[in-house]
Amino acid sequence: MPDLTAVPITAELVRGAVELEATDRGVRPHRLPAAARARAEAQVLGAESCPAGVRLVLRTTATVVEIDAHRTTTSFRGMPPRPDGRFDLLVDGVPTDQQHSSGGRAVVLDLATGEAETHDGPVATIRFAGLPPREKRLEVWLPHQEPTELVALRADAPVSPEPSGDRPVWVHHGSSISQGSNAAGPTGTWPSLVATSCGLELVNLGFSGGMMLDPFVARAIAAMPADLLSIKIGINIVNGDLMRRRAFAPAVHGFLDTVRDGHPTTPLLVVGPILCPIHETTPGPGAPDFADGTVRFRATGDPADVNAGPTGKLSLRVVRDELARVVAQRADDANLHLLDGLDLYGEGDAAALPLPDRLHPDPATHRLIAERFAAHAFGPGGPFA
Repeated sequence: MPDLTAVPITAELVRGAVELEATDRGVRPHRLPAAARARAEAQVLGAESCPAGVRLVLRTTATVVEIDAHRTTTSFRGMPPRPDGRFDLLVDGVPTDQQHSSGGRAVVLDLATGEAETHDGPVATIRFAGLPPREKRLEVWLPHQEPTELVALRADAPVSPEPSGDRPVWVHHGSSISQGSNAAGPTGTWPSLVATSCGLELVNLGFSGGMMLDPFVARAIAAMPADLLSIKIGINIVNGDLMRRRAFAPAVHGFLDTVRDGHPTTPLLVVGPILCPIHETTPGPGAPDFADGTVRFRATGDPADVNAGPTGKLSLRVVRDELARVVAQRADDANLHLLDGLDLYGEGDAAALPLPDRLHPDPATHRLIAERFAAHAFGPGGPFA
């Protein structure tokens, strides 16, 4: 068995994270900077601490690499636990191995009482062995839905950072669909699939339930290096039921204004919501439905409330119309573009690829969305071409 040498986990080895926080165990990747986290609600904090799109990127001849990691999982009492997270390995861009997470802290929520029960477990070791002995680029993508601390890194040969700057940096902001809910693993989310197929340096700011046009997120995006920008708007605004028609368009304008303060001419693609039948004409709030022993979602609003003038509630159809109006009002911005989410997943797709929980796409639909997004954005005449 080869001897392994400890490798310090530095920011140069971690891609897709905005910041690394030192912890008692090691480092925790964050997808929002500390200034934004200080303003965020608990729900956003929980989502941004999941390292969607975050990966270790190494240049090495090592044949064995080990990572010690400590995760946090959340489940509901009486319901099956969510599948274990996954570490995906790419060697020179080719998917090569997968290892599942284990151990860590388990939080069990009781929906009836609101109480949380916590069980602390051990640090887990993720081992990739039998790697080719040549010099190569290794990418280890971290679990996209489990907050994960990186405790230690070891290898049987020297490790150096992969030079940066060779790929365009794509910053994408969206909801749980962008974070990767129901994807098979961290390289199976639709933004990860786009990034790997198009040779992009991904920063995934998909926050489960947390795409609410928060000003502190816009300021964070404005301060980040970015060659390409996309902002997917809609589903959380509707199923959170936190905004009315009168406030929505000005909030979108304000978010875009702030992003443009930092990126005045960067190609910026505004993406509308994909089809979600429960919310196409019915407003939120959305609610989980555990009636059949699995987690599904339903809309609890009244469609009649959508037609209440400026104070009317939002449905996805209203959101799409408002996004088109906002982008049209900003016609002087030659680098601002609109993509209708129905072009990524629409009515013609729902019969063959229904949303299994009525809200999130399955692995095949993540692939479909990725293929269509890449074709639109990077195809001839596309906004990112």
